[in-house]
Amino acid sequence: MDATLKTVIDGRLVELPGTIAAIRATLDTEQATEFDREIEHLPATDLPAALVRWALADTGADEEDDAFFERLARGEDIGATDPGAAGSEVA
Repeated sequence: MDATLKTVIDGRLVELPGTIAAIRATLDTEQATEFDREIEHLPATDLPAALVRWALADTGADEEDDAFFERLARGEDIGATDPGAAGSEVA
């Protein structure tokens, strides 16, 4: 069984490719060339974030994130709690 990454996009569970080869296989020729160029030269500490970014390409996750951050910028109440609120301290 191939490794997968799982996330929720637009309210639904999505399985993403979880290996470098599987991520690369989802890309068109131009994207694959860019992917190879980037991944080959990344410091190891940056690799996990880059692989997730590539795995999420063309899933709609970017649009969902952009809409969320626009809501935050407008000051919309998104139901988050203040981490400094009473009762949230960790002993």
